[in-house]
Amino acid sequence: MQSTQTTPAPSATPSTRTTTEPLVQFKDIRKAFGGVHAVDGVNLNLYPGEVVAVLGHNGAGKSTLMKMLAGAFPIDSGEIHVMGQKVNLRTPADAQQQGIETIYQTLALADNLDAVANLFLGREKMTAWNTLDDYFMEAQARKVFGRLNKNFTNIHTPVRRLSGGQRQVVAISRAIYFNARILIMDEPCAALGPEESAMVAKLVLQLKAEGVGIFLITHDMQDVFSLSDRLSVMKNGRLVGTYRTADLNEDQILGMIIAGKQPEGRAQAPHRID
Repeated sequence: MQSTQTTPAPSATPSTRTTTEPLVQFKDIRKAFGGVHAVDGVNLNLYPGEVVAVLGHNGAGKSTLMKMLAGAFPIDSGEIHVMGQKVNLRTPADAQQQGIETIYQTLALADNLDAVANLFLGREKMTAWNTLDDYFMEAQARKVFGRLNKNFTNIHTPVRRLSGGQRQVVAISRAIYFNARILIMDEPCAALGPEESAMVAKLVLQLKAEGVGIFLITHDMQDVFSLSDRLSVMKNGRLVGTYRTADLNEDQILGMIIAGKQPEGRAQAPHRID
């Protein structure tokens, strides 16, 4: 059946590569649940082609902050700017329209569906006859999966039978196919073995090289040091500090996480330093 679909294949490189303007700016962001200040006056930037690790104990506010960027929670006060423009992210759809995609720790995949169906889940492509354009979706899926992992070919296998690394490929592919400029990754290597973690790390570095900005929520110090350019530590809803990852050691980072103590003799890096 001939498709009428005219949507172009996703670009291999995001359209914006400048390092002078942040992709994302959080400006004095606040969010409370009842009397609890989950996020209290946070300022944070993300630039194209960098990974910022967002660290802190459970309840520190990091997930709440990222959920506001993802459109899952409304902000109480403050501003979020994307590419220099103030945005109102009321729903996940609003965030997606701004090029913001989220890969949750659970991956949010439909286990009974194959990789192709998961790639287009909720955003299926239709023919002129209002039927699913299976030919177009499979062709596009093969392109995007091949871009991330040329060895991933079992695209019609239900995702419940895929390895953890292959499932991450599906989740990341779904984000970048729809032209994500900003990616939120929540514990991407949790519950993965060393080989699969290495595959995900390779994907993250590839996306960085293509200009995607990534917020990385993680408890894994290996991920922090191997993947992030800068790190921001939160405690009790407040930002302890933002530093170049290369300027700190693990003990200093743990001191920020546990005690909320800024490391002595280390300058903060609230903006990208090339």
